[in-house]
Amino acid sequence: MKNRCTWCGNDPLYMAYHDNEWGVPVHDDRLLFEFLVLEGAQAGLSWLTILRKRENYRKAFHGFDYNRIAHYADKDVNRLLADAGIVRNRLKIGSAIKNAQGVLDIQEQYGSLDAYLWRYVDGVPKQNAWKSMADIPANTKLSDAMSKDLKKRGFNFVGSTICYAFMQAVGMVNDHTTDCFRYKQVMQLTQPDTSETQ
Repeated sequence: MKNRCTWCGNDPLYMAYHDNEWGVPVHDDRLLFEFLVLEGAQAGLSWLTILRKRENYRKAFHGFDYNRIAHYADKDVNRLLADAGIVRNRLKIGSAIKNAQGVLDIQEQYGSLDAYLWRYVDGVPKQNAWKSMADIPANTKLSDAMSKDLKKRGFNFVGSTICYAFMQAVGMVNDHTTDCFRYKQVMQLTQPDTSETQ
């Protein structure tokens, strides 16, 4: 019986997400944008609700192609508001479009969304060692800084708590509890590869 972080419970979808994705470093701009949109969509809801709608989101938002989403018009907003497969919230839909536009601006300035985001941890995942869920913070100084800068750039649904959940999801921090079977596995994924230099 594998010991997991207690938050994933025993739902198969939740466990699969925990075992295969959560905390694994992400450096692909499209996937980073996907997580940013989904974390924002989660506000006020459970992550499991969003996970269950994830495939619908991918279809509805053209595979999270931010180049395309940045140019969505009113007809796209109306299409999304009529889509029962996603969270039909006008503000959250609008923020996905606005945030896609923000991604294009960031890419122009930093070369990639990846380079912009990962500079908050100097390109290396922060290794935490929490013994229980109760120890894990809802936000940190780093997520405060990320939130503040994203808001300044016109992003929405990027409060510090959302930003920290995002950082956990995309592996900028390893917040698996120390008794979780993924804790050491994820830590090894995030160690620099020295095989070339030896």
